[in-house]
Amino acid sequence: MLQDETKMSFYLGIDFGTSGARAVVIDLEETSKAEAQQAFRVSVADVDTVIGWQTALFALIEQIPQTLRSEVRAIAIDGTSTTVLLCDAAGSPVAPPLLYNDGRGVAVLERLRAVAPSNSTVLSATSSLAKLLWMTELPSFSQAKYFLHQADWLAFLLHGQLGISDYHNALKLGYDVEQFCYPSWMIELLSSTSPSANQLLPKVLAPGTPVAPVSVEIASRFGLRRDCYVCAGTTDSIAAFLASGATSPGTAVTSLGSTLVLKLLSHTRVEDARFGIYSHRLGNLWLTGGASNTGGAVLRQFFTDAELEHFSCQIDSAQASQLDYYPLTQPGDRFPINDPHLPPRLEPRPANPVEFLHGLLESMVRIEARGYQLLQQLGATPLIQVYTAGGGAANPSWRAIRARHLRVPILSPVHTAAAYGTALLARQKCMTN
Repeated sequence: MLQDETKMSFYLGIDFGTSGARAVVIDLEETSKAEAQQAFRVSVADVDTVIGWQTALFALIEQIPQTLRSEVRAIAIDGTSTTVLLCDAAGSPVAPPLLYNDGRGVAVLERLRAVAPSNSTVLSATSSLAKLLWMTELPSFSQAKYFLHQADWLAFLLHGQLGISDYHNALKLGYDVEQFCYPSWMIELLSSTSPSANQLLPKVLAPGTPVAPVSVEIASRFGLRRDCYVCAGTTDSIAAFLASGATSPGTAVTSLGSTLVLKLLSHTRVEDARFGIYSHRLGNLWLTGGASNTGGAVLRQFFTDAELEHFSCQIDSAQASQLDYYPLTQPGDRFPINDPHLPPRLEPRPANPVEFLHGLLESMVRIEARGYQLLQQLGATPLIQVYTAGGGAANPSWRAIRARHLRVPILSPVHTAAAYGTALLARQKCMTN
């Protein structure tokens, strides 16, 4: 790449969370040049869900100033882990997608346990493989040609290539990130389940790998360069980790969004399906952790954003709440307790909303602390500091309660938007030229 070309080189990262999407444009020096946000309808997945995703994706791109858009060299997309869908040969969904927290895969867990390694990431009711096995029983399964993750399908809308994923999204599908292949036990299981199931599996690339340039239609519609490449993506929580600036083993990122996600950079790979613990490959290190269904979605069941801000200011965060909850929106959790039937515990509920909120926050922090303790007990690099991402990072009471429990520095990330981390993946494309 010539020097004068780099002066007008930009990289677009797009983040799809549970309730909205965000875009960040960075330059070659990793400086943020523009941002955009777009909400989409949140509900149990139905046939309109993917329309909402597509609408949000295109709306985000349209919000990027044309002067930047015309010089975007690469795009990468992250999505919620284990949000999956079946598509036909044209890329149209043949059934409603299954969202990240959909636990219908519990029906096939015994079949998985009979063949999968005891510590495999697929041994969860919400894993991508459990969902694929459950989907083989759908009447529409015979129409399916591809099994894709949310980020895979969104990228397809831009480059037109079907059947491509990345090894962050594919981890919970059973992909072996050390041998870089689908394991034989998985291939045999799918073959015995349905003759066509193996044919649906996506080709898996390293996150950030250039896949294909945007289609002629997309380039023309949005004023993008024809040589603007779409790269293999990642998951939303890993994108948040990349954005944080965390690079040292022992450094962790807690994402306080709709759910609670813990990621600890470790020299050692830690896997334990009993507790919903898994590790992603990140260069020569491992990003180990887990995701709990507790988090901001529970808070929004009881409080508006204005109420959260108002009541949080009245909490004495130096004092521990004696309320012992396990805050969930519905039965089932993944980490640090992996139990698809785990009931929410939200009683007793005091009349004072400040006390109730204090109890919820304190209980969520106990879950976070228990998660980090468990990772270290199983051999991960000891925790030395924690960056915080997600909307909950702005809550000072939550932060103070966490510092009291975790007993390590709680730091503000260099960048808070997961889309920034995904933009860094897109920027990798220029390094290969």
